[in-house]
Amino acid sequence: MTTTATLLDRYALVRDRIAEAARRSGRTERDIILVAVTKHADPTQIRVLLEAGHRDLGENKVQQLQQRVALVDEYLDRLRVLSGTRDAREKSADVLGEARGPSALPAPVRWHMIGHLQRNKAKKVVECCRLVHSIDSLRLAEEIQSVALRRDQVVDVLLQVNCSGEDQKHGCPPAAAGALAEQIDTMVNLRVRGLMTMAADTRADQDAAQGEAATRAAFSRCRDLFEDVARLRLGGGAFNLLSMGMSSDFEIAIEEGANIVRVGSAIFGDAITPDAAEDDED
Repeated sequence: MTTTATLLDRYALVRDRIAEAARRSGRTERDIILVAVTKHADPTQIRVLLEAGHRDLGENKVQQLQQRVALVDEYLDRLRVLSGTRDAREKSADVLGEARGPSALPAPVRWHMIGHLQRNKAKKVVECCRLVHSIDSLRLAEEIQSVALRRDQVVDVLLQVNCSGEDQKHGCPPAAAGALAEQIDTMVNLRVRGLMTMAADTRADQDAAQGEAATRAAFSRCRDLFEDVARLRLGGGAFNLLSMGMSSDFEIAIEEGANIVRVGSAIFGDAITPDAAEDDED
């Protein structure tokens, strides 16, 4: 198991790398949202990250997302109860009339669904996610719209685009992205906030330069597409999120314009679960 010190060291290193990549792209660390992907994290690791103040967490699979949400909600509720008890003690002991006010309560977590989503699981995701990164078809968007309408809520979504051209990758073709984004924009309970993509899988026979060139090309293609779609003024003018990059390539993604990166193993350590190769996100 990763020790607390190692986890926090890795987290700090990732933040430093984000800051440096942001600087190279003419931005600052504050311009980049780090989504910590908890797919292979254990509960202790998640609690340590929450205690460090991190609040953007992501999951690939709906079932594990629900389990993580329940775990985190229970933990934060416990902190709020302890905070309330501490406030009561402080106020009752304040005989001079100099109450210090309530202690800071833990901020809520923003959950991100970053993996492929099936329509029959849309309801579960809408119930707990702040941002859905993986809308790749009109039928999926329509299903989420139907669920959101029944719940009387607006759901923020990203359109996933297959910018690497690989058959095994999910995502709509780049040529269809603008039209699909416009169709989603007509749905009252969905707000299309931007695009998401994944880099090409590098081949074993590629050298590092070839792999980086392929990665950069996919991210550059998505950034150009993002800028084209942004000119359509979708999402009530809130089309401003570009989700690209994972543990192996988030610095390149930031250099190419990403303002959301999805990082798992670089924070939590190498995956040790047997299904490590089954998912298509970090």
